[in-house]
Amino acid sequence: MEKSTIIGLVLAVIAVGVGMILKGASLASLVNPAAILIIFVGTAASLFIGFTLEEIKKIPKLFKIVFTEQKLRSKMDLINWFADMISITRREGLLSLEAKLDEIQDPFLKGGLRLIIDGNDHEFVRDVLLEDVSAMEERHRTGALIFTQAGTYAPTLGVLGAVVGLIAALSNLSEVEKLGHLISAAFVATLLGIFSGYVLWHPIANKLKVKSKKEVELKLMMIEGLLSIQAGVSAIAVRQKLLVFVPNAERGEEETAPGAQKEAAELG
Repeated sequence: MEKSTIIGLVLAVIAVGVGMILKGASLASLVNPAAILIIFVGTAASLFIGFTLEEIKKIPKLFKIVFTEQKLRSKMDLINWFADMISITRREGLLSLEAKLDEIQDPFLKGGLRLIIDGNDHEFVRDVLLEDVSAMEERHRTGALIFTQAGTYAPTLGVLGAVVGLIAALSNLSEVEKLGHLISAAFVATLLGIFSGYVLWHPIANKLKVKSKKEVELKLMMIEGLLSIQAGVSAIAVRQKLLVFVPNAERGEEETAPGAQKEAAELG
């Protein structure tokens, strides 16, 4: 479970709920079927018009991604793995890595290593892997765009809901007792539209983009590691090359790790 998403939702509900109470507004006023229909069903209608059915079907999966903790391989672990693979390759040859394929869980890493073992040239391997990453980025972009657009539509539909509510209020000017209630109900649609747009849909789109960026970065790191295996560089050289993907604070720990010291001693 993605804790930050849950914390954000709880804080959002508390902020709006407590804020309304402090302002003297009734939480019961939020239970407005007409406003809910205009905002949420209207937003859904806009998405159906703006995207294909195939893309809309992915929304449940996108929600799952937002609420599920991203499990990516540690960059340090990946660096050590590539250093080990290069040591094996330099000692036993490239074909010796075929025995390691069954141990690899990541399909992208496994596929890339298979391309190298099969004897494909350097540029071909790079192009295939980069195209794979590019296609993944496009899929992720479309997923985030769905929620970005929802965040754009919802506040506008909130204004539409308020206009509809005011029309209803103005048509009942003779009933003074109902007027205040009707005007209040009119602005509930605006509240729901702004809340859902800027507290739900836009932040969800941003989280999808952040998770996509992390996954893309890890895959680019894998590509550099795989191409280094193919090029036959040393284990310590691939460490230095892949450390550019690691924050400075973590680089110091890696550079003083026992494995790195041992390789430096052997080269010295």
